[in-house]
Amino acid sequence: MQKMVKGANVGLAALSEDVGSVMMSLGWSSPTGEGDADVSVLLLDGNGKVRSDADFCFYNNPIAGNGSVQLLGKTPTADGNEDRISFDLDAVPPEVEQIVVAASRYGGSRFGDLNDLHLTLADSSGDSLVQFSIEDAGAVSAFIFGELYRRTGEWKFRAVGQGYASGLGGLATDFGVDIDDDAEDEAQDTGQDATAEDEPEQRDGAQQVVVPAPRAPEPAPVADGGEAAPSEPKRRARPRTARKKVTLPKTAKKSLAENDSWRTARLFPLSALKNDRERETRATSVLLSVMTQVPEFGRRLTAGFGAPAGRMETFTEVSLPHGDTPRRPDGVIRVERAGKLWTALVETKTNGNALKPDQVQAYMDIAARRGYEAVITLSNDVALEGSPLIDVRIDGRRKHKVALWHLSWAEVAHQAQMLIRHEGVGNATHAWLLQELLHYLQHEHSGCHGFQNMGSAWVPVRKGIDDETLCQGDPRATEVIESWERLVRQVCLRLGGELGQKVLPVQRAKRGADPHARRADLADRLCTQGRLDAELRIEGTPGVLAIAADLRTGKLRTSIEVAASEQGYPLSRAKRLIRQLASAPADLHIETLVEGDGVGPRGTLERLRPEPGDLLPKDGGEIVGFRLSLFKGMGNGRGSAESGFIRSVDEAVDRFHALVIAQLETRGTRRTGGAVDSTR
Repeated sequence: MQKMVKGANVGLAALSEDVGSVMMSLGWSSPTGEGDADVSVLLLDGNGKVRSDADFCFYNNPIAGNGSVQLLGKTPTADGNEDRISFDLDAVPPEVEQIVVAASRYGGSRFGDLNDLHLTLADSSGDSLVQFSIEDAGAVSAFIFGELYRRTGEWKFRAVGQGYASGLGGLATDFGVDIDDDAEDEAQDTGQDATAEDEPEQRDGAQQVVVPAPRAPEPAPVADGGEAAPSEPKRRARPRTARKKVTLPKTAKKSLAENDSWRTARLFPLSALKNDRERETRATSVLLSVMTQVPEFGRRLTAGFGAPAGRMETFTEVSLPHGDTPRRPDGVIRVERAGKLWTALVETKTNGNALKPDQVQAYMDIAARRGYEAVITLSNDVALEGSPLIDVRIDGRRKHKVALWHLSWAEVAHQAQMLIRHEGVGNATHAWLLQELLHYLQHEHSGCHGFQNMGSAWVPVRKGIDDETLCQGDPRATEVIESWERLVRQVCLRLGGELGQKVLPVQRAKRGADPHARRADLADRLCTQGRLDAELRIEGTPGVLAIAADLRTGKLRTSIEVAASEQGYPLSRAKRLIRQLASAPADLHIETLVEGDGVGPRGTLERLRPEPGDLLPKDGGEIVGFRLSLFKGMGNGRGSAESGFIRSVDEAVDRFHALVIAQLETRGTRRTGGAVDSTR
């Protein structure tokens, strides 16, 4: 991998033979855990300008250049976020000479507030080609990381590192994007995001480029002399950034069934599923079929694996030669783009069955020999950074390299939920197909329920904590930490799909970026403290949701730390909080956070409702916020049954969000950037 400095450039062909399709990643971290930015890409012609507004690729227009550029969205990392962008350089329109990659912040935030700004460029096999680290971003709200450009028919990369104090609007205008000035001025006057007439998708706090839908020109009025009066100059027609999409209604229509025992006919019936092989075969066929018929869904699942945007076909139960015995992968995905084929083999497991290394290894060898790009494994397990689910051998002598990717059934369900319940799809038929798929995945007979087992180390670790025989360095503690991280990531997927909001696990920068070292540290803390901790950041909420599982007491604690209102007297702040929690459970614990290291008053909501003044510090200390907590018993079993630990965590998070977080008013409160320390 070649490390770049500001202003340096390099030809891609000199770094790899496989640069027809590349993946770029922009990453950063925040010392407060709250920082983020939005990625944008501009496709420029020989004059350094966009050909039209459609060449401006951002969160409201994630695909540009006839599908050759695709924003793949955010991926949580150890201590921040990473945005990925795929470039099918062979399919970039010939008029495009330069591709600028930038990012922007909003709400008064600046790039200088972020840490570890970097860009990484990888080829289609996943091998990193270029890395560019940025240390001097400064007080700017928009920033150009780098650019891809053509020279004598070859694509090259330049490390730019240039900031824009004028923000996303100034950057876009400099490259010829037509900003709606009237809407932008109105947004500045009112303090709200600009909106097009057909209500385009918005992002809270973000500067939005508003491109109204083209209108048919109105006929000019006829003057007294019978001639048409001169019309004002027409504004250039611009494409819409918000497309009309279909989402399912929140409430279903009243059933016409005679009684509750009648069951609706399903597109994908589950009654005939009797064994694991039938479940795997049916689940693979159902999923691959829907991916083909609903392009938005298929693209979402394959974009992260480096697949181009193009015509997709899927196959099941194919036979491929492999020595004396042919192999039959569960499925094959093929995507055609610009006359080229991208192919991936699919290996599926359901009902908690583990992937078999020798089976996956055989598929990797077959894919390498046949020139396929990837092998995709699909199971209930959740992949973690630095902790592969299976160990396979990559033959470094082969010129053609194959990427190994993993997809969880929980991720599949999450993407279906986001499309049909929140973001929308192209038509009602697509929405219905996704609803049928979601019903299938969530049915108890499908075997596609996501992470369901804390592993074989769970019981001995709990016993070791109970009798105080668990020692630091015990590898079983690390196994439990990995299972805990998998569970937390699945909770984020499930809750995010239900809410239609980003829900991400928070990884504090002070714990380091190396996943192995971080998990070893957490395992040592588990041995000494007997507790599992996690934090979830839910978009649009006034704080971070903290989860603490105390294995010594068998209690689960869910909590959130919110800042006190800056308006009014201390007693008014306490009363305002109690009013906000009018529908919260009586056993909700409230603790006053006092400036400095002081410990403030605490009590249950039931006791504090008639006496909010009991939340005021007796010594007159300054109130900076409140911590709200709920406690419940945790399950003992390693699985997700009624008495299982996994189900108890799901129920605790759901209850706390519905009964506490949803009651809080976010208007007029400021976010707290510090960690929620439940030991305080």
